[in-house]
Amino acid sequence: MLDQGAAPPVVDTATPKTSTLGALVRRKPVEALVAEGGQGEGGSLRRSLSMWQLTMISIGATLGTGIFVVLGEAVPKAGPAVTVAFVFAGLTALFSALSYAELAGTIPVAGSSYSYAYATMGELVAWICGWCLLLEYGVSVAAVAVGWGDYLNELLDGTIGVTLPAALTEPPGDGGVFNLPALIVVVLAMLFLLGGAKESARANTIMVCVKIVSLVLFCAVGFMGFKSGNYSDFMPLGLDSIGAAGAVLFFSYIGFDAASTAGEEAKDPKRDLPRAIMLSLVIVTALYVLVAAVAVGAWDWKKFAGSDASLAAIMNDVTGQSFWGTLLAAGAVISIASVVLTVLYGQTRILFAMSRDGLVPKVFGKVEPKSGTPRVNTLIVSLFCGLLAAAVPLGELVNATSIGTLFAFALVNVAVVVLRYTKRDMDRSFKVPLGPVFPILGFICCAYSMYMLDVITWQYFGGWMAVGLVVYFLYGMRRSRLASAEK
Repeated sequence: MLDQGAAPPVVDTATPKTSTLGALVRRKPVEALVAEGGQGEGGSLRRSLSMWQLTMISIGATLGTGIFVVLGEAVPKAGPAVTVAFVFAGLTALFSALSYAELAGTIPVAGSSYSYAYATMGELVAWICGWCLLLEYGVSVAAVAVGWGDYLNELLDGTIGVTLPAALTEPPGDGGVFNLPALIVVVLAMLFLLGGAKESARANTIMVCVKIVSLVLFCAVGFMGFKSGNYSDFMPLGLDSIGAAGAVLFFSYIGFDAASTAGEEAKDPKRDLPRAIMLSLVIVTALYVLVAAVAVGAWDWKKFAGSDASLAAIMNDVTGQSFWGTLLAAGAVISIASVVLTVLYGQTRILFAMSRDGLVPKVFGKVEPKSGTPRVNTLIVSLFCGLLAAAVPLGELVNATSIGTLFAFALVNVAVVVLRYTKRDMDRSFKVPLGPVFPILGFICCAYSMYMLDVITWQYFGGWMAVGLVVYFLYGMRRSRLASAEK
């Protein structure tokens, strides 16, 4: 019997310190990640994608609306040297692409950088990375879908002389009632995805080929108005202007990581994923540089400032006919649809991986056996993104996708270095050259690009991260499959 005057014995009812802190740094073994590849609730994803289709997914997500309008922002910053700025931005993206290529071949799973972080830096960092990817993919789908209506109107005006009213092409607060085209393009992408990864990849391949042909057509027509004198003063704004323009253009390369989300549906992921990532970056860079070179050759660089410097405007000016601009608008409509399809695909696969780990509800990990797709996941994500695009003014939130993407890229570069030292003997189908040098450079480039972003972008990002941490500590940390295994 206890002495009534004595202090009661100390009973440690709290979670052991190692468990609390361990929840933040517990890692999922690489072997477990690979072994689970393709498995979901009620079925499994199908390995049906070839290297060519993986490359097209990566190009489809990268080669989007940016090149159709970005020259108007970049050329006034660098003048004719914008071509070098595209190469500079491509090299900046290359460092991260090399890291993605190594990890995609080593850990070929659907979660992309989320899964890479889980295996190397622990659950909390993985959650933060996955939360960033939800921002990147979800909001960018909505943002790209919003722009689809503008190009659709341009196409309709050039072909039949009719345009949709502003009430049906703008969300509330931006002068409209409901952006119907934005919802339509997301629903169309959803229908393709519900048919299966192979069918979606085929449709995307056709759309990517159309957008590449559109850009090649621009180069062919634009070359007719090429004036060598436009390059007489190649760097009128100085050497620093190349870096300034490169920072703007870097975001035109975001999307090459989409192929890594297909790790569990690739036929030979260890071989094909690294090749697809690198090949897509080379193709996109070559197209960007070629288009920029022809555009500046056709137009004096000073005309780009304060004008409608779209590719369609340049073609109309060179030919004196509106036909070519209308044709390019048709290419842009297909281009945007391709971006929506591939980015929406990536979003569903990342949620699939997070659901399998228990960090988000199980419904996102259920696979429909007949089609081999996460059907309910696809429906929920598509309807959410479609309604977001149609009914919510996105404003500055769109810029927050950039910082989320850069953060994920930075973590991938760190993950390569960590895995090199923790799993030295692991079989790697592709290795980043020069050991940790390129990943470190990739991290520095991402950190610098994040630093250059506006304060308002950081504020949105901070708010998004705060919400994410609340969700993790209230839901994910307790329901994690690793947490269940520890009990």
